[in-house]
Amino acid sequence: MTDLSTNAAAMTVTDPGARRTESYIPLPFAAARLLTLLGVVASIASTFMSWTYTTDFPGDLTVSGYPGGLQIMTLIGAILTGVIALGAFKVKGLAWLNPSRSYNSVLLLALGTLGTTWYTVIDIAAKLGGLANLDPGAFVAAVGSLALFIGTLALPIDRHPREEEDAEYIELGSLGTLRPAVAGYRWLRELRFNHGDIKVSDPRRLNIWLQRLVIVVVFAAGLKILTFGLATDYSDIFLGYLIVVSFGFWGLGAAGLLQQFQQLTRENRVFSSSVGILAAIAYPFAQNNEHWANLGVSILIVGTVALGLNIVVGLTGLLDLGYVAFLGVGAYTAALVSGSQYSIWSGVQFPFWAAALTGAAAALVFGVLIGAPTLRLRGDYLAIVTLGFGEIFRIVVNNLDGVSGPKITNGPDGIAQIPDLSIFGYNLGVTHAVGSFTLGRFANYYLLMLVITVIVVVVFTRAADSRIGRSWIAIREDETAATAMGINGFRVKLTAFALGACLAGLAGTVSAHVTNSVVPNPYVFSGSVPPNSAFLLAAVVLGGMGTVSGPILGAALLYLIPEKLDFLARYELFAFGIALVLIMRLRPEGIIANRRRQLEFHEDESTTPDKRTLGDDTVPVGTAGA
Repeated sequence: MTDLSTNAAAMTVTDPGARRTESYIPLPFAAARLLTLLGVVASIASTFMSWTYTTDFPGDLTVSGYPGGLQIMTLIGAILTGVIALGAFKVKGLAWLNPSRSYNSVLLLALGTLGTTWYTVIDIAAKLGGLANLDPGAFVAAVGSLALFIGTLALPIDRHPREEEDAEYIELGSLGTLRPAVAGYRWLRELRFNHGDIKVSDPRRLNIWLQRLVIVVVFAAGLKILTFGLATDYSDIFLGYLIVVSFGFWGLGAAGLLQQFQQLTRENRVFSSSVGILAAIAYPFAQNNEHWANLGVSILIVGTVALGLNIVVGLTGLLDLGYVAFLGVGAYTAALVSGSQYSIWSGVQFPFWAAALTGAAAALVFGVLIGAPTLRLRGDYLAIVTLGFGEIFRIVVNNLDGVSGPKITNGPDGIAQIPDLSIFGYNLGVTHAVGSFTLGRFANYYLLMLVITVIVVVVFTRAADSRIGRSWIAIREDETAATAMGINGFRVKLTAFALGACLAGLAGTVSAHVTNSVVPNPYVFSGSVPPNSAFLLAAVVLGGMGTVSGPILGAALLYLIPEKLDFLARYELFAFGIALVLIMRLRPEGIIANRRRQLEFHEDESTTPDKRTLGDDTVPVGTAGA
């Protein structure tokens, strides 16, 4: 990389087809560095000052001496920006904090600090009735974060090559009314949203116990970040938290730290998986709140179903728009055999393992019955057929009420009063004390669903890494070529459809017991309340198709953000649409990228990948995006 201690303006690459390192503001490098550090200091100092005189604003920002509420977000953002900047400036002993030596990471973190700070200042003025409600600390914060951002704009930033002048959209700039829009779009295209081609040192040279210590610390920090966000009682604070976390992860990716962590987890795969499971087990103990335990079990149920859909959509490339029906098949099957007095077999009560296997088997049978006559279709035709199946399922269970059809599901009333599970004498519906902690009903079901999620992850990973998994991917890439090479396309697709349906049915058996009842209303294509087929598909696409943790992360975000940002409740589907448009524009491979898909979308930014298995989430060295 070019020596970054020279004047930023002198670092412009003249070849229009090459990458270039160029500042946005022409300042000497020393001045840009000084302004960045001064902005960091001013932003940190402002959080120890009063930002408003009244406690009417959430978080109590009236106290001087220690930060509170959204001030904590500014403090964290400024500290993180400062330490990463010092690493980029090659300060002795801190260079490891920015292994990529890229100033893009500093710019992204500064943007996150600016975003949460100015959002807070504007929100205070808007909610309390004007700028007169701001104390000096708020003005110091606004000026300090702005100075920080301007300073980073003057640093040498890695940019995309300049667009060719004969590009079609540039020609539209000759129209006067479109010139500003074209200029803005051209500027946006030059920004780098992925930084995987920047080399970083290999952390696997560290002592093995030091590697494992880093993994434990990162997972513990992740659990703390999650529980901190859940503990916020106000949507104002959560929005600031969301800004800092989003730009924080993006900035750490640009710094190369996420890429190094991915290398460590690959090197210590069994250990990192074990630590991840322990962190997930610790979740109900760390937050100790039944509401968030309920949200956790809902996320695991939907995430598990999304993993099943990921086999069909992500690995095999089949668009299924009625997948939620298989969740319903499993839920209704479990409800019928679990001892509910509203079941037609009210005297029958299977143990949980038998009910779970029955629900999974019923969903698998339905998957085969639906897939056998339809999977010879392709593309839009298959999508329309699966959409029809989802609607047919909902209509049928609505009509099996003893009036319009046989009495099996009780129609719109559904099957209620499903008994809580008891496993080895442990009643999941009763509160239990574990040392000084209390596990309520939803925490118990969360731990049960976590076990099932681990089983589903193992099945997904083993299937993706197997011969049939490679056949799925071959079908996804080019079915005609795969068939010509001897792959039985119909059988392979039917296997994917059946396995995905089976996993969804397994999750449905737990869902029936968690909700204590099963009704037809949730099993629709789209709706304001998940799960529905559109929600599941959005979780897979947003999180990352073809990956293990991507659909679970997508489900968590789609559940958590509307839950915490209550003003989005009326615009949930609109927000889904905006999120999908942004993810397709900025990171089409999803938040957690499958290496093959990232190589497709960012072929020009990739280098020779490490050897990886097909079911891995993270991308290889040299292709990790921010």
